Amino acid sequence: MVTGGGLPEMALPGRVAEAHFRAVPAPAVASTTRRPALRGGWGGGLMALPLRALAVLAALAALSRPGSGDTGDGGWPGALAALAEEDRCTIERRSDLSYAEFVQHYAFLRPVILPGLTDNWKFRALCSRERLLASFGDSVVRLSTANTYSYQKVDLPFQEYVEQLLHPQDPSSLGNDTLYFFGDNNFTEWASLFRHYSPPPFGLLGTAPAYSFGIAGAGSGVPFHWHGPGYSEVIYGRKRWFLYPPEKTPQFHPNKTTLAWLQDTYPALAPSARPLECTIRPGEVLYFPDRWWHATLNLDTSVFISTFLG
Repeated sequence: MVTGGGLPEMALPGRVAEAHFRAVPAPAVASTTRRPALRGGWGGGLMALPLRALAVLAALAALSRPGSGDTGDGGWPGALAALAEEDRCTIERRSDLSYAEFVQHYAFLRPVILPGLTDNWKFRALCSRERLLASFGDSVVRLSTANTYSYQKVDLPFQEYVEQLLHPQDPSSLGNDTLYFFGDNNFTEWASLFRHYSPPPFGLLGTAPAYSFGIAGAGSGVPFHWHGPGYSEVIYGRKRWFLYPPEKTPQFHPNKTTLAWLQDTYPALAPSARPLECTIRPGEVLYFPDRWWHATLNLDTSVFISTFLG
């Protein structure tokens, strides 16, 4: 069976932008991949975006109330202030869920948001911009293109990614023009950080957890794709999710960004054709079942970690 566009179901790690099932120690990668030229249109902040794109991002920010906990941004730039108190969310939030209820009602059926499921205050502190640059600035990281299949890989120092590429999304860029740090983590080099992360406690029989850690600029994200079940937790920033069940293939172009899809396709969708959607904030965990289509959009510069159950 294949995903939309012909991707094999069990893709190799990195072939689908947010599908990495084997989190095993790997030798440090050498910076041998040719780097694309830095795109001047990325700009240094949200004012560099066209007004239409700003309106889209502002409208999304307006859908999300600030979280009730620590609202500090960890020194990460590009945060969008909430413009209204409305919260449009079509995914259940359950703060009192037992494991038995999780398995019976959600694990194989539908996504759910689990506030307060984990306690990662120490991991959050270690993920501030200052502390990550101090600890890993010279480490080489592997970036993927932010399209459905993420074929291109680019290696460069983490500090260079943060200081030169971590900017708001240019709405005119295609997915294969946008570099995204997520999933291709060197677990030997980053072990001192990951050992402080407490994953969601609800597992599935016959699976083992694997982490994928990421940092991305406001307006960035990955278009629709699918893979096995897992969790996504936001450490800093806010990430909006759009999800469809396996039998309902969304309308999308695999090389157009989620931001472009939101501008061009989403407004024309009939109410019955719209996805489940919600914004995930720090301290919240989203669970997505096996093979559910999903696309993501970072409303702020976001730090996040996924736990895949493979």
